[in-house]
Amino acid sequence: MPIDLEDPGVVADPYPHFTAWRAEGRAIYHDGLGMHLACSYADANAVLRSKSLGRIWVDREPDELWRTFNWLHSDSILESEPPKHTRLRSIVAQAFVRGRIERLRPVVQRLADELLDAAEERQRRDGAFDLIADYAEPLPVAVIAELLGVPADRRDDLRRWSQRIVRMYDYRRTPEDEALARAAADEFADYIGVLAAQRRTDPRDDLLTHLAQVEADGERLSERELVATAVLLLNAGHEASVNGFGNGLVQLFRHPDALQALVADPWGLAPTAIEEMLRFDSPLQLFERTAKEDCEVAGVQLRAGDKIAALLGAANRDPAAFADADTFDIRRDPNNHIAFGAGIHFCLGAPLARLELSVTLPRLFERMPRVRPAGAPAQRDTFVLRGYHAIPAAA
Repeated sequence: MPIDLEDPGVVADPYPHFTAWRAEGRAIYHDGLGMHLACSYADANAVLRSKSLGRIWVDREPDELWRTFNWLHSDSILESEPPKHTRLRSIVAQAFVRGRIERLRPVVQRLADELLDAAEERQRRDGAFDLIADYAEPLPVAVIAELLGVPADRRDDLRRWSQRIVRMYDYRRTPEDEALARAAADEFADYIGVLAAQRRTDPRDDLLTHLAQVEADGERLSERELVATAVLLLNAGHEASVNGFGNGLVQLFRHPDALQALVADPWGLAPTAIEEMLRFDSPLQLFERTAKEDCEVAGVQLRAGDKIAALLGAANRDPAAFADADTFDIRRDPNNHIAFGAGIHFCLGAPLARLELSVTLPRLFERMPRVRPAGAPAQRDTFVLRGYHAIPAAA
């Protein structure tokens, strides 16, 4: 019997259940979700890469309430399929090339040090600080804001809008959550729309200007596509970086030998440690796809319109793909996890998230080699986007 993905015990630790599902040797049908769940590495990879499957957006009703929320998704790269996906991604990829991301490294380093300065001040004042609220969460928002050209005094708005919108991606939400998400979508779209219009008439050296100007095969992003892209970059990039960092820090605190090794050599071990943090407790646990036609994927016969999801957290703990898969090994190499997905919907923001983690993780241990828990971490009550609200710490 498939588990209840809203059950607090499952949210706290789904991995024993994943082990049992993988042992069945096939994708599991979940009655509550009305879809198959691919649990093994091979099956999840097949779901992510199959050209017979797509991201088929279905508008929420009634449209007069959900209109902005709907088009923010229907006009985004994540919720489109070829040929629209191909056109959008080719345009956005020109603005999101590795060289442009790597040039952000000094910005990330500066922001990390500013946040650590503030965290040290808070510890002097309060005796502890919060690794999420004081470090992991504000940094990626600040980076995206700087990348897009959003003024610093609007960063708190970006965080609030993003947190309320992504709440809709989980299965456990309330009518209040939905109302807040609708309002956030309206406010976010209005703000980015005004900013984008300003950039068209007053270009600057930022990503929003570049997105407004870049062409691929003679085509540019429409107004809605431009706004939807900016919103997606914040939501997706923010969640991956924050939850990847937070989930990994909790594991490091639970594995003192790994923590001690990383403190002793933060910059040398960071590259493999980061990939293991992403694999061992993945920020995104589930990625849905829909059959575009009658097909067989991961051993499952699907009719057009049927849904199947890749369970990324389960796949990344599959012993058929990773030796000692349930062991947290910060020296693991190679580490071919699929925390950022695979196929045409591989996370466009993965290079940025990796860049941020490659700075924030070693810089934390360089500045605070004695960092330790100062209370129990507070876990989010969501399954799909797995992470923590707070990680109290002291140094």
